Amino acid sequence: MTRRIETVAIVGTGVIGAGWAALCLARGLDVSAYDPAPYAERRLRVAIDAAWPALTRLGLADGASRDRLAFASSAADAVEQADFVQESGPENPELKQSLLAELDAAALADVPIASSSSGLMPSQLQEMTDQHPERILVGHPFNPAHLIPLVEVVPGKLTTPSVTHSTSAFYFSLGKRPVLVRHEVPGHITNRLQAALWQEAYSLVARGVATVADIDAAITNGPGLRWALLGPFANQHLSGGAGGLAHTLEHLGPPAQEWMADLGRVHLTPALVDLLVAGMGAELRCTDETALVAQRDELLIHLILQKRGLTALP
Repeated sequence: MTRRIETVAIVGTGVIGAGWAALCLARGLDVSAYDPAPYAERRLRVAIDAAWPALTRLGLADGASRDRLAFASSAADAVEQADFVQESGPENPELKQSLLAELDAAALADVPIASSSSGLMPSQLQEMTDQHPERILVGHPFNPAHLIPLVEVVPGKLTTPSVTHSTSAFYFSLGKRPVLVRHEVPGHITNRLQAALWQEAYSLVARGVATVADIDAAITNGPGLRWALLGPFANQHLSGGAGGLAHTLEHLGPPAQEWMADLGRVHLTPALVDLLVAGMGAELRCTDETALVAQRDELLIHLILQKRGLTALP
């Protein structure tokens, strides 16, 4: 029988962990949190307060309350009575080794332990535990984690199907859109897709084809608008008219193959990093970054609300 999830342990309360904590509280759950950093509890409560207005607009569950947050004195204390564990510590294998071993020893045997890791693979994480590696997997969210629905669910070689299923179901109950990664690859799915775009964006800047600002404008005023509604395959399908994806690939496949063959391969040398950072500085020279984040989140909320109930969008 699948355990009913009423208490979630959040271990690691930086930007991602705080997002998870706020979301779980908004869904009417108890949250037991831990982070060893100085003033971590105070920073977590400030972050949750900052996220609460947006979560309120998206809709709070019955019983949702910031008062249901408890801050534990250790990682073991945080997880010992939890029904689900979301580990969001730093992306440091040595730190993960000791942390996951502690969580595995302290959490009840049938409780899933999901890592927010964006790069470490679950089978690697399972090697860091020796009691119940079958309940270890990756649950990788996107920032801001309390708003963006996507979460990548990545089982390892030893993860049982029941843990994968129950973890996906739990994320779905939070309002997330879980996507199953069927084979482990570095960076999972979405970071690899982003990396492909970053690689060509860096290359175009390095070759002087476009500035940092030009590329940001090209994406946000063009394909980025469509990508928020339909993925790359569905967009190509609609581009093909009555013939759909088959027509698109027949007519645009050959030139697209030439474009793909011509894509740049770059290395993030110090000179290129300096060029990209300078370009970012130039783009945001007159921008209030606090206002930028606020406007981004405001539009995200509007978009998420508008997409609800639209049954045709995937």
